[in-house]
Amino acid sequence: MGASKTEHFTERQNQIAALAKALAHPARVAIIEYLMSVNTCICGDIVNVLPLAQPTVSQHLKELKTAGLIKGSIEGTAICYCINEPALEVLQNYFAAVSQQLEQKKNNCC
Repeated sequence: MGASKTEHFTERQNQIAALAKALAHPARVAIIEYLMSVNTCICGDIVNVLPLAQPTVSQHLKELKTAGLIKGSIEGTAICYCINEPALEVLQNYFAAVSQQLEQKKNNCC
């Protein structure tokens, strides 16, 4: 397998790519949407709202946490998860800038 050559890109470009990669699965999008809808930290309820086995949900949670999109804290024997708002703000700012550029170029495109 070839190297991804991430060192050739800016830190921001690598950050956006890592966040986007973490969201590149519908189960992870569903987890983010669920965490946004409950607006609190969740301990274990996520398995009950997804049509996936517990180990699969755990793997998706791990990917989201590694990317920094969610935070997890240990409470007793459970890990409670919530949205990491600064990471979502990075994505929001990125897509807002892209949208603004698209709007400016709207009439100048082929």
